[in-house]
Amino acid sequence: MDRLDIGIVGIISALFLIGIRVPVGVVLGLVSFAGIAAILNTGAAWGILTAIPYSFITNWSLSAIPMFMLMGYIASQAGLTRGLFSSMRMFMGHVPGGLASATVISSALFASASGSSTATSAAFSRIAVPEMLRVNYQGSLATGTVAASGTLGSLIPPSILLILFGVFTETSISALFVAGLIPGVLSAAIYIGMITLRCRLNPSLAPTSDTQHSRAEKLAALKNTWPLPVLILGVLGGIFLGIFSPTEAGAVGAVLALVLAMVRGTFNTSALVRALVETVEGTCTIFIIAIGASMFSSFMGLSTLPNTMSSGLILWVDNIYVLILLIALLFIALGMFVDSISLLLLTMPILDPILRSLGVDFVWFGIIAIKMLEIGMITPPVGLNVYVMKSSLGDRVPLGEMFKGAAWFILMDLLTLAILVAFPVITLLLPRLML
Repeated sequence: MDRLDIGIVGIISALFLIGIRVPVGVVLGLVSFAGIAAILNTGAAWGILTAIPYSFITNWSLSAIPMFMLMGYIASQAGLTRGLFSSMRMFMGHVPGGLASATVISSALFASASGSSTATSAAFSRIAVPEMLRVNYQGSLATGTVAASGTLGSLIPPSILLILFGVFTETSISALFVAGLIPGVLSAAIYIGMITLRCRLNPSLAPTSDTQHSRAEKLAALKNTWPLPVLILGVLGGIFLGIFSPTEAGAVGAVLALVLAMVRGTFNTSALVRALVETVEGTCTIFIIAIGASMFSSFMGLSTLPNTMSSGLILWVDNIYVLILLIALLFIALGMFVDSISLLLLTMPILDPILRSLGVDFVWFGIIAIKMLEIGMITPPVGLNVYVMKSSLGDRVPLGEMFKGAAWFILMDLLTLAILVAFPVITLLLPRLML
């Protein structure tokens, strides 16, 4: 076999092994080692196997990942988000589907502190869903809202997926963070619009609360949420004002979260240990996949498959919108079976040279790609956010009902994706103004 054939066999083998549930990091490492050995020799494969992990781990930008994860876990363990849902409920409760809309807003704010989609879904499956079910919201609406709102953590900074995309494509992480703001807010607004319209047309989905709260009550409720805005503004404000880089912001955020937790008096040694353990576990999982993806990128480069595909696509697809449509179909199809981090790191070594040959703006495409990956988080049969929620709720809502509720939000995500593709200025406006 020539190099190209070896590359094709490698991709097919990787997809097959992932399909039978072999861990993604292991798959990428093994396939890359075997492929490089076939193209060059076993000695070269061993050399790459030992060199890539070291060179990858020493990438300074990657230190932002454990720092932002630690920030989110400290905020969660210390209860810094406590009162967020209750306060949003006071402001939105009288609107049709108000509790669901309050969940969307609260999730967006929580995502800014955690940077994690699954953490957001896990938190609000315990906070918001029981409350919505208690006041007779349909289970599909309650669970669909939480599962979809959790995906906002992938788009709203600080996002782990945006950091990984920036590292692997050598795109400015600051630009990606700034670019994710408007699309994140747009996604939340479209969710809220859909919820309000559906509940207005079909009141049985969600009873409207007749309780009216005074301005004083609303302000009192907001007082309980002050640590979260301080944390968000401290981290994102510092990045956007150029005071520190996204990598440094992770460390600032972790320290600030710890200080706020101590000020609130809701943190102890055992909570800190739990936060540290969860951070180490999460970081190791991500880094094992990422190291495998780095090896896979080297294997793809040696196979010449990405360059061959790039040349062929330029001949057959000279319209960037057609290419984006093809990539969207690929991401949505694979996203049904592969988690978002694995999918991003599996596909970027192949897509990167193709997109560069067509002159695609990687800040714009980064946001588009993350939005595509969001859809996979709530799409069966994998739908990671849905299963995270299921593990928290048990049998209170059937799994089929959860996916049924998520389907409405998938449609809204496709609408948002179409808007972002059709109007790149929505994504690129803030980076051009601020950076």
